[in-house]
Amino acid sequence: MAINDVADNQIATVRKRRPQWQDFFIRLVKEKPMGTFGGVIVLLLLVVGLSASWLAPHGYNAIDLYNRLKPPSTGHILGTDQLGRDELSRIIYGARVSLIIGLGASAISTAIAAVIAITSGYLGGNFDILVQRVVDAWLSFPSLILLLSAMALLGPGVWQVTLVLGIATGIGGSRIIRSGVITIKSNIYIEGARSIGASTFQVLYNHILRNMIPFLVIYFTVMMAGMILAEAGLSFLGFGIPPPYPSWGGMLSLEGRTYMLQSPWLALWPGLSLSLVVYGVNMFGDAVRDLLDPRLRGGVGTYIGIGEKGKKLKISRKIQHRKEGKREE
Repeated sequence: MAINDVADNQIATVRKRRPQWQDFFIRLVKEKPMGTFGGVIVLLLLVVGLSASWLAPHGYNAIDLYNRLKPPSTGHILGTDQLGRDELSRIIYGARVSLIIGLGASAISTAIAAVIAITSGYLGGNFDILVQRVVDAWLSFPSLILLLSAMALLGPGVWQVTLVLGIATGIGGSRIIRSGVITIKSNIYIEGARSIGASTFQVLYNHILRNMIPFLVIYFTVMMAGMILAEAGLSFLGFGIPPPYPSWGGMLSLEGRTYMLQSPWLALWPGLSLSLVVYGVNMFGDAVRDLLDPRLRGGVGTYIGIGEKGKKLKISRKIQHRKEGKREE
């Protein structure tokens, strides 16, 4: 059978496509095993962070001086710190801090970046030049200096850290999203919407923002790992979450460094938890980027639907090229 006939038969047997969310998870499991592993870690972080009060065997500040600096045992699976507090319970409550700040700061950063990028990239002209020079000035300052200065003014705390990280990264991150806005702006359907009398707000909301959703999802997932790591760094320096509430960075700085030689598990468990979560979020974010960004889809074929027996159909790029060349002849 000719190549053109095979391609035509495949196209003819296409049935209704799966829902996008279902297709996304199927492709994630099949094509991105490391991304799936990262997604499991993110899901575990969500479960542990949301149900820390029920999962933790002890209170995060339950002091027991008779059992201070005890190694891992049946009573305390991960050991105790210098005040006899259960290390497992503090690790679990620390996951809640990472979850709140990771999600909250990423959401604020994404919202600020989207507003700046969409308005600046779409309106263009002098307004775009002015906004981009402000962003350039903001990016010229070292991020750590900005964060420490802001935290010194606002004081330590969960919501202060979330707000500072979200605003600081959102202004600089707008540069990334702006490039996508300019690309979408150049499409012909934008001119079509203007020609039929659509207002600026309608174009921004119905055509720019909606087409930017995949980019915003990618930005959110990629930024989440950086937010968790930045919070740990601020807490390690004493500008993040104040004691006695546990933060993985604070646990590394206080009891972890002080009793590292005497009780190495005090630095091992928060450091391992932080590394595992950041690794998992990064892997999941990379997989989301590869699956949602149309410029990175690649592969040996192009998905065109579901066949008669429920099998995903693909037409290889080689067949497509031959078919297009045949038609041109």
